Amino acid sequence: MREIAGEILVGRVYNAARACPLLEQTIVATDSEEIFQVCRERGWDARMTSAAHRSGTERVHEIAGLIPADVYLNVQGDEPLSRPEHIAALLELMRDPAIEVGTLKTRCPEEDVANPNAVKVVTDLFGRALYFSRATIPHDRDQIGPRYFKHLGFYAYRKVALDRFCALPESTLERSERLEQLRFLENGTSIHVAETPYDTVGIDTEDDVRRVEAILRAR
Repeated sequence: MREIAGEILVGRVYNAARACPLLEQTIVATDSEEIFQVCRERGWDARMTSAAHRSGTERVHEIAGLIPADVYLNVQGDEPLSRPEHIAALLELMRDPAIEVGTLKTRCPEEDVANPNAVKVVTDLFGRALYFSRATIPHDRDQIGPRYFKHLGFYAYRKVALDRFCALPESTLERSERLEQLRFLENGTSIHVAETPYDTVGIDTEDDVRRVEAILRAR
């Protein structure tokens, strides 16, 4: 059970989500008996889900089949810098009933522009994602200094979008980039992207742990 600055990682994320007054319910969905037991001991709402899921979207879909809601949010358990403001920005985006899938972006820090672990996103003039990539996009061929945006791993879905996603096979782009959201784009489902000033650092490596702990100490 990984800890960040003395706190259990999933607990930081859970409490950040629960602090947003716009959410009616916050659930830890896991296939780990260890995480489930830790949640029960601390009084956190947790549900055991199938170990067969290949993505967080599929795990949310299982929960959506049990609990009716207008919108389902997926906040990854490895995002210790999650804030209530992230949740609020997503829910504001989903006020438009025509939007089926939403996510977040922020200005990409210079150190993350060429970092393949920091996913970049390019959007159209209406805030819809054109593409997500681990590569540096857009490519700055003529050195004009484009603005780079980093994708943050927060998602909001309608149930119909979750149903469609899970009925589709893994897409070619999804397999190439190892980015599940590309299954939506490759199959014609628009992803709308809201901008937030609050960056996060997902925990993928021990270096990420040290980076997050330094950020938390500086707050």
